[in-house]
Amino acid sequence: MLQKKWESKRKAVFEPQESSASKQRKINQTGQQHTHKQKLQTPRSPSQRSNNRDTEENGDRREKSAAKSPSKVKTFPKKAPEEHEDHGRPFIKTSSLFRNNPEIPDVLSPTVNQVKEKVFTSNTFEELNLHPHLVRTNLNIVLNVTSMTSVQKKTIPVLMSGKDAVVRSQTGSGAIPGLFHIFFLQRSDGPLAVVIVPTRELALQSFQMFQKLLKPFTWIVPGVLMGGEKRKAEKARLRKGINVLISTPGRLVDHIKNTLSIAFSAVRWLILDEADRTLDLGFEKDLTVILNALNATGLARQNVLLSATLTEGLSRLASISMKEPVSIHVSEGSEDTVEACPQAAPQALSDSYAVPERLQQHVVVVPSKLHLVCLAAFILAKCKFEQRQKLIVFISSCEAVEFLLTLFTAVLCVKPSTTSTKQTSTSLNFYRLHGNMRQEERTEVFQEFSVCKTGILLCTDVAARGLDLPQVTWIVQYNPSVSAAEYVHRVGRTARIGAQGSSLLFLTPSETAFVDVLANHNISLSEMKMEDILATLMKDERFKDRGKWDSKRSAAAFEQEVRDRATVLQTDFENYVHANNESLQTAKSALQSFLRAYTTYPSSLKHIFHIRSLHLGHAAKSFGLRDAPQGLGSSITTNPANSKDSKKGKDKAKRYSCSAAKIDSVGNDLCTAADALLLERTAEPQPCARFINLLT
Repeated sequence: MLQKKWESKRKAVFEPQESSASKQRKINQTGQQHTHKQKLQTPRSPSQRSNNRDTEENGDRREKSAAKSPSKVKTFPKKAPEEHEDHGRPFIKTSSLFRNNPEIPDVLSPTVNQVKEKVFTSNTFEELNLHPHLVRTNLNIVLNVTSMTSVQKKTIPVLMSGKDAVVRSQTGSGAIPGLFHIFFLQRSDGPLAVVIVPTRELALQSFQMFQKLLKPFTWIVPGVLMGGEKRKAEKARLRKGINVLISTPGRLVDHIKNTLSIAFSAVRWLILDEADRTLDLGFEKDLTVILNALNATGLARQNVLLSATLTEGLSRLASISMKEPVSIHVSEGSEDTVEACPQAAPQALSDSYAVPERLQQHVVVVPSKLHLVCLAAFILAKCKFEQRQKLIVFISSCEAVEFLLTLFTAVLCVKPSTTSTKQTSTSLNFYRLHGNMRQEERTEVFQEFSVCKTGILLCTDVAARGLDLPQVTWIVQYNPSVSAAEYVHRVGRTARIGAQGSSLLFLTPSETAFVDVLANHNISLSEMKMEDILATLMKDERFKDRGKWDSKRSAAAFEQEVRDRATVLQTDFENYVHANNESLQTAKSALQSFLRAYTTYPSSLKHIFHIRSLHLGHAAKSFGLRDAPQGLGSSITTNPANSKDSKKGKDKAKRYSCSAAKIDSVGNDLCTAADALLLERTAEPQPCARFINLLT
């Protein structure tokens, strides 16, 4: 009763004041909230935000001023969703690419004394005691080679003397030796030389080179064995006879165990090309099987190891498989390049790497959210608005390669609706190459990209070693390499044998310390600005958002226009990804594979590349996703051995023989072991995913 009386008295006293002042305040606040909701619900393009001065930066200031002077608050009628003028589909607002990003530090590459190697010499092959028909017909006419490279000048005399050799030379210098002793033998005598290479593409390329070298010597038959090919056809070729056998380690071991017609009674040479990569991929046991099969014949054999980088594992292999080997390397200003003590030489040489002198190396620091649009802008700049450019883009996983190929083909290859595009633009030709492809597809892509005049090859490290792809002008490392040595091999796909080339390394602000790691190996990079790359979008009318551009406008307006166009491009990517469930799941799978690959950097680089330093939301943006998928972090870091079903986790670890201690014992890291599964051991991504889950 007392409470009811008090409420009735309060209403009688205070009701008039509330109706005059408080009610008005409520009305104003309601109108203000209604206006604010309208602004959030109305889709707007970046240009509308700029023209109406309705940016997110001054939004808080407008709300405070509206609260102080409610009479100035204006309400706007609701608008229907706008249609994008260039694409004719609904324009969905994206979150700003240029806000909440980490600050981009200045990259100061330390001054280094870059190791240089003289590629060509004035000496000719006629000076050597080679078969005249080989020099005149094949080298001079077929291969158009007249003078020797520096490493060939040092290596060929040593090989002709019959000594074992460990050869280190800059990538692309033509270090692989040919057959310098021509014997009169029959096809049925079996292999005279065995060449072991780590990847199928390198096996195919080496086979084609030997075919050209041996063209006048019809009685010497080269042959190739590699994964993905039919074993029955390979067995038939082995029964007929192969004198120069090129093979990947896994497939040769398969034939040693299962093919009775293979025999090594005539083998005089064993050549291990890219030997360090063969060890990195986990083929040490396979090499042991091959060496035991060759040693069982009891014949004297000459062994040659070839690589652009010499590692501790390679030194161990040389000490096991060679007898008093000679270490050969070439460096500028040093004539004493032949060592008789190879056990110490590889360790000393591994600190400094030689890159081609005409290679221009660049680095660009890009926040994670802008990675996708920055790569797209760079591709447009080089392959759409310039002539005769060939790019190789290295990506960390097979799923990411497939995703980017589909995304770029759908968005970047669409012809503009207007005719105002510059006439200098050309069409974009995308290719992809990775270990999960069928062998027929890999061979077809390798051959097509080799002969094309312009194109973009999206690939994993399966294309990082030894491949000679003609006229490649740019190497783009979209995902950084796992080591300085792997960086050298990647950039070695351009500027080969004296040609000119360029490379670009993508880093996030938290990864810039990798520049210092490369500098410790005498590799110097020059910085390229992200803004300069994105400015290429001003040439493409598909991404315009303000109509015709006036070149007389201020620099700030130009910068804002570039940002607007980058946002339009990102919106196109996101609209494609979210168009249907299939493309959305593909993007999520690619993001997950990228994060798993990020966990495989070696411990020496964990302070630079650590999964905890990644912003999952920003990383998702670089795959066209508007938000990070739910539960993604737990799926990357889950260890089955530590889960409730620990017995199941232990069984999986035993099945794949992939404990971290075992990998360290053979001198490999997680990334190289994962690459082994991707390249040769499996054709499906699921085992590799389980493999990494066991180790992270």
